[in-house]
Amino acid sequence: MTTVGTKEFWFVVGSQHLYGEEALAEVKAHAQTMTDALNESGVLPYPLVLQDLAVTADKITSIMKEVNYRDEVAGVITWMHTFSPAKMWIRGTKLLQKPLLHLATQYNESIPWATIDMDFMNLNQAAHGDREYGFINARLKKQNKIVVGYWERPEVQQQIADWMDVAVAYNESFAIKVARFGDNMRNVGVTEGDKVEAQIQFGWTVDYFGIGDLVQYVNAVKDEEIDDLFGEYAELYDFDYGTYSKEDWEASVKVQASYEIAIKRFLDDGGYNAFTTNFEDLYGMKQLPGLAVQRLMAQGYGFAGEGDWKTAALDRLLKVMSHNQSTGFMEDYTYELAPGKESVLQSHMLEVDPTLASNKPKIIVSPLGIGNREDPARLVFDGQAGEGVVVSMADFGTHYKLLINEVTAFEPTVPAPNLPVARVLWNVKPNFQDGVKAWIENGGGHHTVVSLNLTTDQIVSYAKLVDLEYVIIK
Repeated sequence: MTTVGTKEFWFVVGSQHLYGEEALAEVKAHAQTMTDALNESGVLPYPLVLQDLAVTADKITSIMKEVNYRDEVAGVITWMHTFSPAKMWIRGTKLLQKPLLHLATQYNESIPWATIDMDFMNLNQAAHGDREYGFINARLKKQNKIVVGYWERPEVQQQIADWMDVAVAYNESFAIKVARFGDNMRNVGVTEGDKVEAQIQFGWTVDYFGIGDLVQYVNAVKDEEIDDLFGEYAELYDFDYGTYSKEDWEASVKVQASYEIAIKRFLDDGGYNAFTTNFEDLYGMKQLPGLAVQRLMAQGYGFAGEGDWKTAALDRLLKVMSHNQSTGFMEDYTYELAPGKESVLQSHMLEVDPTLASNKPKIIVSPLGIGNREDPARLVFDGQAGEGVVVSMADFGTHYKLLINEVTAFEPTVPAPNLPVARVLWNVKPNFQDGVKAWIENGGGHHTVVSLNLTTDQIVSYAKLVDLEYVIIK
């Protein structure tokens, strides 16, 4: 489910006819060498495809129109090899509807002082061309990414790669479809939001379904399908029967297996890639989906509890951006306030994303104090350590706002034998007091998406692309 189809990026190199055909042939050769080397570097997650030289307004406009038309093209990377008069770029840039990266680089790393002449100067005018091109993008208020540095440097290539992931996620944002099984949790503020505005601004489609629609799918699941999936569980996870008989334990787990099959089938039939559940809306269900939801999140589906469709869509978005690595739905639960150990315990009733697991998950069955249903099965594990970002989407009535907090996650060192859910622990930046205070002051919600794979810069790049207000806490 994390797949987004075949994607590529077009490499558009700016120049002009003023320098003659011989110079343009050299520009083309340099551009091809760069394209091949970048593709062979192993750093870029998607291929770069060199286009005809951008030497006229008609050519630039034609390229940008084609980018908009082709679904497989996720964005454009431009490089000004020489001076390229910026008025040529106006029409094409205004028409471009996909992400744009300006690579401010140069074919040669160093100035060849022993041989440099005016021919070299005219051919290698990136410093000149960058300013001209940058001016017109600024005047057009284009939210383009700018990466500066020598193109062969690993850190420059990594910046390009990070942006590519953002660009693909931006395009995927317009294909995010959230299925809401039931409504929002009653009386909770942060799970509400303007669905029409979210579709206008972010491209998200959010549809409601009565829980009975899902129950029909559950009832249609065959016993042999459940048994096959249960066998897969046995290969992947440890089984902890606790105080339950083996028969009762397996029966509970198989309920979740039927839910996993049914929810996945429902989502795929409708083209949905994210969903929500709500423990207050379980008519016809034996359990609140727990293990089933965790398994689907591990496959790349976005999710959030209590009907929180905003966070479910955000989860799907960041899973695409991170290639579904160490990224998932989370909820602030309780604080550790001992001096020098201040941190936040993150968890949920059941649905903690196993892409964040540091150890082999085990399946347990345990009562759930809410929902008034049978004891549900869930995966229990400890979270990974690493640097990351946690984000929360809030609807302030007049506009949406994204809260971004940098965190340092760490593996728990103290066992919690009576905690029947997975746990993730992190320290907030810049420190516990200031970080938590800033989060609360700015209206950050308790439902979040955390990623130990993404950076603040990537989240901000996306926010700029969709004209989304954001606050960084770090």
